[in-house]
Amino acid sequence: MAKITIKDIAKMCGVGVSTVSRTLNGHPDVNPETRAKILETVEKMNYVPNNSARNLGRNDSASIAILVKGASNTLFSSMISTIEYDAKERGYSVVLHSVGFYEDEIDVARELVKEKRLRGIIFLGGFSLHSDEKLKELGVPFVLVTTGYVTERFSRNVYSTVSVDDAAEGEKMTNYLIKTGHRKIAILGPDPHDNSVGSLRLAGYKRALTSNGIDFNDKLIIPMDHDTADYTMENGYAAMSNFLKEGIKISAVFAISDTLALGAARAIYDAGLRIPEDIAVAGFDGIPACKYYVPSITTIRQPLYDMAKESARILFDVIDKKGEHMHEVFPGELIIGESTEV
Repeated sequence: MAKITIKDIAKMCGVGVSTVSRTLNGHPDVNPETRAKILETVEKMNYVPNNSARNLGRNDSASIAILVKGASNTLFSSMISTIEYDAKERGYSVVLHSVGFYEDEIDVARELVKEKRLRGIIFLGGFSLHSDEKLKELGVPFVLVTTGYVTERFSRNVYSTVSVDDAAEGEKMTNYLIKTGHRKIAILGPDPHDNSVGSLRLAGYKRALTSNGIDFNDKLIIPMDHDTADYTMENGYAAMSNFLKEGIKISAVFAISDTLALGAARAIYDAGLRIPEDIAVAGFDGIPACKYYVPSITTIRQPLYDMAKESARILFDVIDKKGEHMHEVFPGELIIGESTEV
C-alpha cells in the first residue's frame, strides 16, 4: 500500500492541504469540528508527518507537543486553544498529535520527542497507570491532564498532573441519581480493559451503589461501541441503541462523557422513550452543547479553562527551571439539567 500523504488526508476530509498542515502544527485558526475530523482521519490512516528534514536544520527547538487521546471529543477543543495561546505568548510552537484509543501514548510520545526535539509535552486524556521507569524514558518535562487523579504510589517528582478527582465526581453524580429515586442506573462508556478516566468514574459509580445498599450489576455497564470513534455522539448513540435492544430495564444512564450522553439521549428518543420520564440521562465534562440540547443534560462540569491554563503554567515553569512538578486537583461542579428532573 502506498504511503499516505498530507494531500491524501486533505482529500479524504474535503479540505485544503494548508488546513491539514495548520491542524497538525497546532494553529488555533481551525474550526473545532474540522480539526476533530482531520485528527480522526490521521489516526485512522496511521499518517505520520515527516518533519525530520526540517528538524535537522534547527539548532534549538522551542516546541512543545499536545498529545490528545480521543481527539474527536469536543471537550479538548477549548483546552487546546488555551494551551496554544499561552505557548505562543512564551515563544513556543505547538505540535498537535492524535493518539489512538488503544495506542500507548508514552510510546507515541517517545518517538515524537526524537523526531521533533520537543522541550515538553501536555497529554490530554489517556491512561494514568504507567510505571515511573517508563515515564522517565521520555526525557522531557510533561503534564498529564484529565488522565485521572494521581495516587501516592507514583513518584510525584517524575511528572505533573492536572485533573478533577474522577472517582469522587463519578460518585457524586451517581449519588445524585440515587437521591432522585433511581436504583437501576446504567453507566455508559467504561471498557473492561480501560485504565483511564473511564475506570475511575466507574469506580465512583460502584462506590455510590455500595454506600446506598444497591447491588452492582455488570449487565448495566455499557461499553463504548468498538466500531465507532471513541467519545463521540455517534458512539453514544450506537452503544445506547444496542443496549436498549437487549430489553434490560433501567431508569437512568450515567455517561462518562457529555458527547456519549448526547448520543445516548438521541438513541433513547429514537426508541420512543421519554427523557427523563422513562430514562434519565446524565453526563460528565460540562461542554456547552449540554446547555442547549433539549432537554438540557445534567452533567459534572470540569473547569477546563483553569485546568488548561494551569497545565501550561506548570509545564513552562518546569522547562524554564522556575518551578517544580505539581499535582493539581480541581473540583467538579454538578450542573442539574432537564434530563434528570421531571
